[in-house]
Amino acid sequence: MSLLSVILASILSLFNFSQLAASSASFFSFGGSGSAHVLFAGDMMFDRTIRTAAEREGDDFLLSCIDQVLLAPENDLVVANLEGPITGKPSVSIGSKPGEARNFVFTFPISTAQLLKDHQIDLVNLGNNHILNFGYSGVQSTVSTLEEVGVAYFGDPITDKVVYKTISGVPLAFISYNEFSDDGAKTAAAVTMIQIKSAKSVGFLPVVYTHWGLEYVRTAPQYIRDRAHAFVDAGAIAVIGSHPHVVQDSETYKGALIYYSLGNFVFDQYFQESVRNGLLIRVAFNSEGVESVEEIPVKLNRDRTVCPL
Repeated sequence: MSLLSVILASILSLFNFSQLAASSASFFSFGGSGSAHVLFAGDMMFDRTIRTAAEREGDDFLLSCIDQVLLAPENDLVVANLEGPITGKPSVSIGSKPGEARNFVFTFPISTAQLLKDHQIDLVNLGNNHILNFGYSGVQSTVSTLEEVGVAYFGDPITDKVVYKTISGVPLAFISYNEFSDDGAKTAAAVTMIQIKSAKSVGFLPVVYTHWGLEYVRTAPQYIRDRAHAFVDAGAIAVIGSHPHVVQDSETYKGALIYYSLGNFVFDQYFQESVRNGLLIRVAFNSEGVESVEEIPVKLNRDRTVCPL
């Protein structure tokens, strides 16, 4: 079963590239030659009290304080982790208490997709431990809703999609790694390795967005460091992490950029300062790899907004 998953992922990875290159090149290519500036953010969760705040104040309220960063003209692309499915189902987590099983079951309203689009979050990672909270039908609803408004996605558990974008002449491949995949971490890592090598073989620079590690731990454990290094050894030029809900350390390894966790971006966790402090990074890529990095610390507020510090 695991071997079959890896083989299938390899075929799908190659198929996705040839399909994009053949029929959607104009959609995935824009700008002239130079540098591509990509803004990366961490975990976004639009259920529980985030959802009730949006119902009370309007969806745009949630991102109103961070718009100066999201809508900055220097951003060519904004990427973040969508920590759950978008469905027409009612919330089961609203009104739950921390520790209850339903407190960790997420579904986001249909309007979430347009909210992302309106605030220029045009690419989301779906490879995480909550995307299957409403099963594969929830994933299908998420994908179709995002597609309707023009938000791209990668890492979904149905196809393990890779997104290829050429920005200002810089060819980038956005690849997911989900440690919590139903196939298991080892198989998921093997799939990611295949996708990295496949992207590199056709001239794209692999950028891996991960969902991994230990929650609320400020320093990445050694097994995560080893995995990040393996991705770089396979050809990744950047590895950007999510899931721990706190900002973790970063490093440069063999010229590649590694941020082990960007922490929370849109989330209703306030029990300690580390979960309220997130990080955005604006990375400039050129045809050789990472050119520069700008760190933008953010604060998650109890009114459910997020603001730059």
